[in-house]
Amino acid sequence: MAEPITALRTSPLAHLEERMRSATVTGARGVTLTEWPFVTMVNLRVDPASEAADRVEKALGAPLPRQCGDTAASGPHTVVWLGPDEWLVLSQAEETAVAAELREALGGDPGSVVDVSANRTTLELSGPAARQVLEKGCPLDLHPRVFGPGRAVSTTVGPIAVLLWQVDETPTYRLFPRSSFADHLARWLIDAMSEYRGPEVP
Repeated sequence: MAEPITALRTSPLAHLEERMRSATVTGARGVTLTEWPFVTMVNLRVDPASEAADRVEKALGAPLPRQCGDTAASGPHTVVWLGPDEWLVLSQAEETAVAAELREALGGDPGSVVDVSANRTTLELSGPAARQVLEKGCPLDLHPRVFGPGRAVSTTVGPIAVLLWQVDETPTYRLFPRSSFADHLARWLIDAMSEYRGPEVP
């Protein structure tokens, strides 16, 4: 009997790993670009005023954000607002377990829980120059007075639609493009970073 064939999981940007690494800039104008593949992502829809939403919040250990740009985090989960009754749950836990837990919390009430982990990948842009790199192609005002840690919104970077989340004050940003557009976005970011490999400005 032939041995079973096991498909190896490959990230959308595995072929650009070395190019992203070599694009790294160090120092006061530093910036790095890395892929975080296979992040668990579950799309959740539920009436925020319902008992089902209360059960979901207990299951996540975090409230469902109520306003555009807001996020909430607890343990391995971060919940991102997508709309008045829609959220994206990002998690370090295994995707089937997260989806199953949320479906159980939803019960028979109206709503939906869909594992969308394969739909997007995650790019992390971090370093003192990260905001300047994004500002080359993002229409948002990313100044700290407006956009800071814990903020996440849908926008565009270059020509690509993304969910953009600022993780910390470094600043570190995580970008969630559709997997089919990830190559284009990564190459755009690598090109935008190239300016910072020049001599540092006093």
